[in-house]
Amino acid sequence: MATLTDAKRLVVKIGSALLVDRDSGELRADWLRSLADDIAAIRARGTDVILVSSGSIALGRGVLNLVVADLPLEQSQAAAAVGQIRLARAYEEALEPHGIVTGQVLVTLEDSENRRRYLNSRATLETLLSLGVTPIVNENDTIATDEIRYGDNDRLAAQVAVTVGADQLVLLSDVDGLYTANPADDPSATRLAVIDSITPEIMAMAGDAGSGLSKGGMKTKVMAARIATEAGCAMAITLGSPQNPLAQLEKDASSTWFTAQVTPQAARKRWIAAMKPRGSVTIDAGAITALQSGRSLLPAGVRASNGDFERGEAIAIQGPDGATIGQGLTRYTGVETTQIAGKRSADIADILGYTGRAALIHRDDMVLQDRSGQ
Repeated sequence: MATLTDAKRLVVKIGSALLVDRDSGELRADWLRSLADDIAAIRARGTDVILVSSGSIALGRGVLNLVVADLPLEQSQAAAAVGQIRLARAYEEALEPHGIVTGQVLVTLEDSENRRRYLNSRATLETLLSLGVTPIVNENDTIATDEIRYGDNDRLAAQVAVTVGADQLVLLSDVDGLYTANPADDPSATRLAVIDSITPEIMAMAGDAGSGLSKGGMKTKVMAARIATEAGCAMAITLGSPQNPLAQLEKDASSTWFTAQVTPQAARKRWIAAMKPRGSVTIDAGAITALQSGRSLLPAGVRASNGDFERGEAIAIQGPDGATIGQGLTRYTGVETTQIAGKRSADIADILGYTGRAALIHRDDMVLQDRSGQ
C-alpha cells in the first residue's frame, strides 16, 4: 500500500468546506496554516507538491453577502472573481513563512480536452515545479460555462495528477474513506482500507451526497480514483477537517487507498504506444544511438518529415532503412518539423520566428521498440 513518505510527486485536493467556514463564510486560517506545515514537511524530503483547491466561490460569497444556496452562473462567476484573489493570497500568506513560493494556475475542462492547451498546461506545471514553486490549481470559474466545466475538483485533481505524472493523489474530504454503505444510514457499514481494483461493486458503494459548500460526492471521488490509478497514481481519501491532515494520514489516520498497478511513467508510455501515429520522421544513425541511450530526439538528427500532423500528436520514428523504431508525441507541427529538420536547436528561433523547444520529441514522451521489434 502507498504511503505519503514514498511519494515523489504528490497532488492534494482541498475542498471548499475545509477552507471556508460554512456559517461565517470566513477562511479557516488556523487550519490552512496547519496544512502549510504539512506541505513544508513533505517538500523538505524532496517531494513535489501540487495543490488543487476549491474555495474561490465560497470566499467570494462571503465578501459579496450572497446566500449559500445555488447561485445563477453569472453570480457564481462574479463570486469566483472576488474569491480567487483572496484564495491565492491565503495560500501565499500560509506558505511564505516556510520559504515556499506559490503560483496560481486556473484551468477548465477544455484545457485538458484540447491537445495544445493540455500540453501548455503540462509545460507550465512542470516548469513551476522545476523552479521550486508549489502550484495552486483551481477551475477557472470566472469564465467556465457548464459545457466546459469539470464540475468538481475531485476529477480535476485526478486530471492534474495525470498531467504532471504524479505517483500519489490525496483527496482531503469530509469523510474518512469509502464505506460498504452509507454509514449514516447503515450502522453495519465498514470502511474499506485498500482497494486494488475499481469494480462495478465498488462503484455501487459510492453515494452522491456532498456538503453544503462542495460539489463532489463519493461517486466523483471513485471516478477520480479510476482516472488516477489507470495512469499509475495511487489515491487516498481521508478526513480533511482535523489540524495537520496530511501528517495525520502519515500517522495512519483512517483512509481508503486505491492502489496503482503500474508506475506513472509506465502508464504514460503504454498510452503513447497505443496511439495511432499521425505522421512520421526519418532519423539518422547517430540519432538512433542517442535515443537508445535514453536521450530526446533533437531536430539535428531528423532527415525527413512525413504527414500533416499537429503539435502533441503521435508520430512514428523511423530509421534510415524505413523501419519503425518507436513513436512519440511531437512538440512541433509537420510543417515546422520539415523546416527545422537537420538544424541545430539553437537555430530554431531564427527559422520559425519564435523560441521553440530544444527537443522535437522529449524522451518522456517517447516509446522505443525493443530489439526484437516488439
